[in-house]
Amino acid sequence: MTANELYTEHFGLTERPFTLVPDPSFLFWSKQHKRAFAVLEFGIMSRAPITLITGEIGSGKTTLVQNLLGQMDGSVRVGLLSNVQGDRGELLQWVLNALSVPFNPGETYVTLFQRFQEYVVGEYAEGRRVVLIIDEAQNLSGEGLEEMRLLTNINANKDELIQLILVGQPELKEIVLHPSMRQLAQRVAASFHLQGMDERTTRAYIRHRLQLAGGTGREISPRAAGDIFRATRGIPRLINQLCELALLYAWSSDRVQVSVTTVRNVLEDGVFFASNALPVPPVDDEASEDTVPAPAGTTVPWRRKKTG
Repeated sequence: MTANELYTEHFGLTERPFTLVPDPSFLFWSKQHKRAFAVLEFGIMSRAPITLITGEIGSGKTTLVQNLLGQMDGSVRVGLLSNVQGDRGELLQWVLNALSVPFNPGETYVTLFQRFQEYVVGEYAEGRRVVLIIDEAQNLSGEGLEEMRLLTNINANKDELIQLILVGQPELKEIVLHPSMRQLAQRVAASFHLQGMDERTTRAYIRHRLQLAGGTGREISPRAAGDIFRATRGIPRLINQLCELALLYAWSSDRVQVSVTTVRNVLEDGVFFASNALPVPPVDDEASEDTVPAPAGTTVPWRRKKTG
């Protein structure tokens, strides 16, 4: 028996609905995720020098970025960097690697920068823009962030030749707002901070993922979904963890629906590690029948056209 078969057949699912790997096909368009994505799109379309997206761990930032990458057309050259660290020479090597620009590791910073500048100018001459997306940007030092800002100084007449999208945890916003980083902050033309979802949205999120996995959306009762919200503070990654454990517990007990009692058992057993610092919600297994439709995505002109 594979991991995918562990409980999916029991609930009539075609796949696991709550895996932790970011999957754009499971992206749930809550109001705040729509707004965050709109900010990303605005940053690209308006040629903003720097766009800033922050949020708690597991709030969906990386999934939004992956969805954005899937919508890019040939007019944009994207370099994606994650968990980047190092001095300015090392950072520039990371950037060149992300853009698939060849270089020799022993080259001086001046030579590396010249290669980068020639690449950016060449792309501009061909009618393409260059976008650097730095995920987990809070891991960059202040000097590293300043180095990235300096890259946006490359321009032609009034056109920005390179755009930065900085994505990171809440401390990234604090770093950018520090007085010593005011030059960087002044170049941030668009920003958004992702927070945990509210209870109504969390219930819709759970239902959405169950239905995408071939279920009815009722495999987890609405009341149980409410307790999952309280135990996870509406953070998508934590919701996924607790929902998967709850489905496993229900399967092991031969139950066809996750109840509040099931969620309570998971929390009491301590297998959901994030619950250690949180109170166990009270038992109340009266399921309501309210429904919340999952929001749909939007389209914008620069996105890749579908074929077929």
